[in-house]
Amino acid sequence: MPNTAISAQLSQADRDAVMAAIATIKAKLPFLIDLSADDRKSLPKMGDKSRAFVSKAMEVATQNPDFLPRSFDLTELQKDVQLFEALYPVLMSLTQLHDLVDDTCLAVGSEAYAAALQVYTYAKASGEGTGLETAVDELGLRFARKSRKPKSQTASIKLEGAAI
Repeated sequence: MPNTAISAQLSQADRDAVMAAIATIKAKLPFLIDLSADDRKSLPKMGDKSRAFVSKAMEVATQNPDFLPRSFDLTELQKDVQLFEALYPVLMSLTQLHDLVDDTCLAVGSEAYAAALQVYTYAKASGEGTGLETAVDELGLRFARKSRKPKSQTASIKLEGAAI
């Protein structure tokens, strides 16, 4: 990965403006829903190939409504297709924006973490006797591993539990 040198700031006013814009987007789309993972899996998906299929089916249904059962709501199909077509460019724009924000957060977080690792390395190398021991120990907690129970103790606990 290239070393991205992001040197920027987001003022509180700009952050507030972005958050207000997001709130406005949510307010303008009050019909948005939140699907569960199971719901997302179970729904048929409309991709590029399906869009042409749906468009053709709607055209057939519109021109020949007599073969459809009375319970079929052609108006609702038309509304769904219109809403999908209206939302699709919004989705593409928001997806691109999400990817840019996500990539920037990842890169700037990586830069900050790499710099923090350098601080830790320098503090370890020159911290003895300078009063940095406590800070180095606290920083070192990030790399501490949890101790494992000895196998013999774990095995005896399992055996005791089985005997009960």
